[in-house]
Amino acid sequence: MMNVAVIEGGYSHEKEISLLSAQTVHTHLDASKYRTIRVRIDKEGWFGYTNEGKMAPINKDDFSVHFEDERIQFDYAFIVIHGTPGEDGKLQAYFDMMKIPYNTCSQLLATLTFNKFVCNRFLSNFDIPVAKAVIVNKGESVDKDAIIKKVGLPCFVKPADGGSSFGVTKVKVKTQLKDAILLATEDGNGTQALVESFLVGREVTNGVYKNVNGIQVLPVTEIITKNEFFDFNAKYTGESEEVTPADLPKEMTIKIQEMTRKVYATLNMTGLARVDYIIVNDVPTVIEINTVPGQSAASIVPQMAKVAGIPLSKMFDEIIEVSLLEL
Repeated sequence: MMNVAVIEGGYSHEKEISLLSAQTVHTHLDASKYRTIRVRIDKEGWFGYTNEGKMAPINKDDFSVHFEDERIQFDYAFIVIHGTPGEDGKLQAYFDMMKIPYNTCSQLLATLTFNKFVCNRFLSNFDIPVAKAVIVNKGESVDKDAIIKKVGLPCFVKPADGGSSFGVTKVKVKTQLKDAILLATEDGNGTQALVESFLVGREVTNGVYKNVNGIQVLPVTEIITKNEFFDFNAKYTGESEEVTPADLPKEMTIKIQEMTRKVYATLNMTGLARVDYIIVNDVPTVIEINTVPGQSAASIVPQMAKVAGIPLSKMFDEIIEVSLLEL
């Protein structure tokens, strides 16, 4: 039986979501094939713990845990940390050095996709539509007029390397821009502010993963919220409606799914991902890519899998199977 570390926590605002996602993974991994131990990585340290209440520090030298009566050597890392260090390539690099397989995309792609500005500029080279954008480094002087000339008003300001809509502001007037950039680069949000043009259209998102038969694109979900945008409350406290499958013309659904397939293939990705879009004049325009999408009860990918008739246990198993083949 394979010893699987379900890795949760993280150093960002997204920790609380990670804990919920990890519970879903822990519950749905096939107990006849995998022995799962939850591993908490946060500012307090690295710890393994069991349902029986046992807890012990992780030995980082070989990624193992020694409880009072047993030493467990992990064979596999199932990363469910949203944000740093699980979604930005840091853990992937560690596991690469330890020669331990994991469920996400590679270290390089995790690093690339985590920075929304860099990722979208890369994708634009392959005729993948993205929003106009400007990057502002933390502490850098702000030329408000030059930024607005580039992206227009209203615009969105967000951490270039954050998630779950923390530190995001919809800027409607020039005087709001400086404070929005400061918020996006506050401690715990990000080191760079991404100022992005406001895209007018319907917001949708699409999950995707790879199994032994190739790229599997999930149903499309439309996100409908009365809030200014799909913020934290809309995502996690019920202030939005998520419609799966999205009520779209068949041709548009196919267009979105083909774009998702193109993004995933262009990046040569593995693991589970979710691509977010705004449909602008019948063109699905990429907002961002999530390489460790939420798996909590309120998260979107489990809804997609349910509509597709794919049990989470089967999807997780297929993701593990492919990652082992690609060692």
